[in-house]
Amino acid sequence: MLISSTSNPSIKHIRSLRQRKERERSGLFCIEGTRLVAEAIQTGAAIETLIVAPALLTSPFAQELIRSQEQQGTHCIEVTPAVFESISAREGPQGIAAVVRQHWQPLASIHLGSELAWVALAAIQDPGNLGAILRVSDAVGGAGVILLDHCTDPYDPTAVRGSMGAIFSQQLVRASFAEFARWQQQHSYTVIGTSDAAPIDYQALTYHPPLVLLMGSERIGLTAEQQAVCANMVRIPMVGRSDSLNLAVATGIVLYEIFNQHRRSMAS
Repeated sequence: MLISSTSNPSIKHIRSLRQRKERERSGLFCIEGTRLVAEAIQTGAAIETLIVAPALLTSPFAQELIRSQEQQGTHCIEVTPAVFESISAREGPQGIAAVVRQHWQPLASIHLGSELAWVALAAIQDPGNLGAILRVSDAVGGAGVILLDHCTDPYDPTAVRGSMGAIFSQQLVRASFAEFARWQQQHSYTVIGTSDAAPIDYQALTYHPPLVLLMGSERIGLTAEQQAVCANMVRIPMVGRSDSLNLAVATGIVLYEIFNQHRRSMAS
């Protein structure tokens, strides 16, 4: 049956997932677009419902995705273009979306091994920054992101879009800083932090994976307490008038230095 009313209970529930409160209550989030839905399917994400607007679905690849999922028994609802647009957050919607179950790992289950690095973020507030960090962590082969204290939601639509699908390949952990500090001490894991006042240039340090890169909040950086758990603090040199870098950019710079050092060591 084609749903043509924006007041349909299923549609109202999908729209409610724009709100963090409802995402946390339900443990669900909504994605849209062929690329994100394909990434969710290919990584084995728990898809609860596929939403399809047949009149908007022009991609043969997307149409095949839908057929394959229907054959596997995935719940699928068809809607009119107007109804789809009521749940869409993008211009030129592609007519395919999905409600997906969130996936969180408990900190106690995380044991560093062969992975390059984890990123721990202290009170990150910008979902766009978080999405970009997930994307670059995936690019370098990082394992995932540990969100400390009061962070933005990685399942926020802005973070999900910014991750370009990395939301499905990266592991996600939530913990307080106190829990993180106890976990680090218990396992003697190496934590590296950043600060513009740090004594070591980020390229002068030799990084030994696996490690955790701890990044501070956009507003204040790492506190003294947070710096105290770090084996080393590094700085990214700056010669212009700007006195700080965007958090996602700074995280990417250090992650790629860790990545490139690891590549060189593996090649030698």
